[in-house]
Amino acid sequence: MAKQAVSYNANDIQVLEGLEAVRRRPGMYVGGTDIKALHHLIYEVVDNSIDEALAGECDNISVVIDKDESVTITDNGRGIPVDIHPEKKVSALEVVMTTLHAGGKFGGGSYKVSGGLHGVGSSAVNALSEWCEVKVYRNGKIYHQRYEKGIPQAPVKVIGSVPKTQTGTVTSFRYDPTIFKGDETYKFETLAQRFREMAFVTRAVTLKLVDEREDKEISFHFEGGISSFVKYLNRNRDTLHDVVYIEKEIEDIGIEVALQYTDAYSESVYAFANTINTIDGGTHLTGLRMALTRSINDYARKNSILKDSDPNFSGDDTREGLTGIVSIKHPDPQFESQTKVKLMNAEVQTYVQQVVSEGFFSFMEQNSSTARKIIQKCLTSARARAAARKARDLVIRKSALESMTLPGKLADCSERDPQKTELYIVEGDSAGGSAKQGRDRHFQAILPLRGKILNTERARLDKILNNREVKSLISALGTGIGEGFDLSGLRYGRIVIMTDADVDGSHIRTLLLTFFFRYMQPLIDEGHLYIAQPPLYLITHGREKDYVYTEEEREKLIKEITKNGGRFSLQRYKGLGEMNPDQLWETTMNPENRTLLVVNIEDAAEADRTFDMLMGSKVPPRRRFIQTHAKEVRNLDV
Repeated sequence: MAKQAVSYNANDIQVLEGLEAVRRRPGMYVGGTDIKALHHLIYEVVDNSIDEALAGECDNISVVIDKDESVTITDNGRGIPVDIHPEKKVSALEVVMTTLHAGGKFGGGSYKVSGGLHGVGSSAVNALSEWCEVKVYRNGKIYHQRYEKGIPQAPVKVIGSVPKTQTGTVTSFRYDPTIFKGDETYKFETLAQRFREMAFVTRAVTLKLVDEREDKEISFHFEGGISSFVKYLNRNRDTLHDVVYIEKEIEDIGIEVALQYTDAYSESVYAFANTINTIDGGTHLTGLRMALTRSINDYARKNSILKDSDPNFSGDDTREGLTGIVSIKHPDPQFESQTKVKLMNAEVQTYVQQVVSEGFFSFMEQNSSTARKIIQKCLTSARARAAARKARDLVIRKSALESMTLPGKLADCSERDPQKTELYIVEGDSAGGSAKQGRDRHFQAILPLRGKILNTERARLDKILNNREVKSLISALGTGIGEGFDLSGLRYGRIVIMTDADVDGSHIRTLLLTFFFRYMQPLIDEGHLYIAQPPLYLITHGREKDYVYTEEEREKLIKEITKNGGRFSLQRYKGLGEMNPDQLWETTMNPENRTLLVVNIEDAAEADRTFDMLMGSKVPPRRRFIQTHAKEVRNLDV
């Protein structure tokens, strides 16, 4: 085939002026145009206020979401400079709001450390907003400028005067609906979780969130900093000792670590760099983990708890039941991308390792009874891990002999490409029977579970691997588990939890979610886990049949039918087994009609605390949760 001639000359080189690059490629600056990116707009502006707090110039930040979805962020920092920029010949405020990579974070004079690092924060938010207004309180005056789609509508002007002691910045913006096109909106809970974390890692700052849409308000202020954060995460757990807090500065890098061991079986460790939650970790997290393993092994050897013939504890052994926060403040942090999910500075690993090794070893030397408790937990963990390894190998070996690693009760599909296949996990044989008959055998596999799987929040991996239902699940998925988990072995692109709309169904769903969160989290992180939404009712009126998925839908439809003088019959589906295979396919499994909820983790620390509270050993927190949320329950059978 002849190649089509394509010109490639100087006039084909596109230069995107000003902020046009941001509007054309929002993914490069705020990670996309989805609900995450929408929240990212707020975080970018708040990060600038937090930078003022880190510089010791601000102790009050408020975020207000208005009824029209506009957002106003106010701080009592120094206020963005407003004098004329020597090169650009316009107010510095206009330069900050309309020029990428402009800000006080590059010369090293204005900010010692900063979270908004690339100087694209305010300008990117401005570019992606329908309108944006900034008021600056500085030099006893109020300065103002308005922008539409990033373009200034007039020069910066003085609109009032205030006492010279009153300083700060007020940024208001409304996201551009031509860029953020979905019907998604800001979530109060998502913002509250983020601001809680920020307040924990920025000691003595008050962060206030007000939602005018729902008349909600919450404030955060923690004098205890990250030690308070660890206590908050562990408030539903039995702890082995008081929080260990270590703080030191090396080469202008501030290092803070808070640690506490609990009776739990999982690890809950979170890393922050310049107040930003680096969810993919990085060098600071690696340094913390290596230091803990080394300190515990050194102490155990020095005190003859580990004999010469005993192997060292592994990292997994030393972190079982650990809740920890590592927070660093760095003058020049290097992140993997603009969305700042992983810290890359090599020197940080060395410094964190040094600080934690000294601090934690010293803590154990001074608290020998606590040190022995921690080491005893490591010993138990090591034995359980060895048993788990044997059990896991047995699961893999045994299933390899049984029809190519697949459990007997799995009804597999004929398609082999994981991109196209789905696995439905269903409760009980009757629902399993309907699902097997109703499915599309080409790409949908069915795995029925008999009874409830083990509560994995209250059991170690070796016990979990001896549970029949868990074994079936592991061999059906093909990824392995724990240390041997490998996402590339996943046999089904979508894993769908399909349980009844009743109390037992909800419990089984929560047990499965707990298992996936604790032992197969990459499945959730990569968007492979879903929850099916079977209908609650079938409403028949005349020749029409309508499936209804919520109580609100039911009431609305019945009102419409009776208003038009019609009659109807109502069938309530208590379980999936009550539907015939055709109905189950039509409502819950047919990709053209069904609704699937994707499971994601917006905040791993909060998810960790919630699972611990719902599924852990302490009853009072769970009772409080049930009493608080009882009125919100919709599909509970009485």
